Amino acid sequence: MPYKQLELSTPKPVLSWANHYLASEESKMAKNVASLPFVFKHVALMPDVHLGKGALVGSVVATKDAVIPAAVGVDIGCGMAAIKTPFVAQQLEGKLKQIRLDIEAAIPVGFNQNKDIEKPVVNWQGWQDFKELHPGVQHLEGKAIKQLGSLGGGNHFIEVCLDTENQVWLMLHSGSRHIGNMLAKCHISTAKELAKLADNQIPDPDLAYFVAGTPEFAAYWRDLQWAQNYARYNRDVMMARFKAV
Repeated sequence: MPYKQLELSTPKPVLSWANHYLASEESKMAKNVASLPFVFKHVALMPDVHLGKGALVGSVVATKDAVIPAAVGVDIGCGMAAIKTPFVAQQLEGKLKQIRLDIEAAIPVGFNQNKDIEKPVVNWQGWQDFKELHPGVQHLEGKAIKQLGSLGGGNHFIEVCLDTENQVWLMLHSGSRHIGNMLAKCHISTAKELAKLADNQIPDPDLAYFVAGTPEFAAYWRDLQWAQNYARYNRDVMMARFKAV
């Protein structure tokens, strides 16, 4: 897919795969990020690029020896899962309404959470490390347990879909739920406080960052990995229920 280098006069180039015109605020965000000293090689803009906080949503920002929590975002580990089934479209005729009702009964959506906690949720190994997470989320362990195996809102979805050969697939999109959101916010707040104390000359407060080798970087990295694992297992739990439907 062709790309072009934007004329933004930045230390590192901004390469765009987007086929639409960037608004002034979007160009400013791209320029701000490309001006950071730890950006590795270039900033890449994907076709769906649009405004975010500090950095553009739909941008790829590789960094060296630093990490920007707000650029990573508050839905840590957001991702997809899909399974090909042995069924074809004709086998679902007249059944879709009931399938949807069964999915809604099995998987909480929005702000909802599970009422009954299943054994695979309780036995997840990640709970062993919960006490090591940021102090600001220690009161959320119960909520995190109840939300493991739930979809959330926004652009998250569960879908029964077809491929080009009319084969039925199960697909879902979700992330690390409330616990991932709160972990991100705790570390974003810390990064902003450190930037103020150090009087870092950054073009946007939401581009506050942690430097590799510091306790703050290590703490964020630990929590980031935990939240990613939570998000991945969250999809596994939901997909198991989805398949059972």
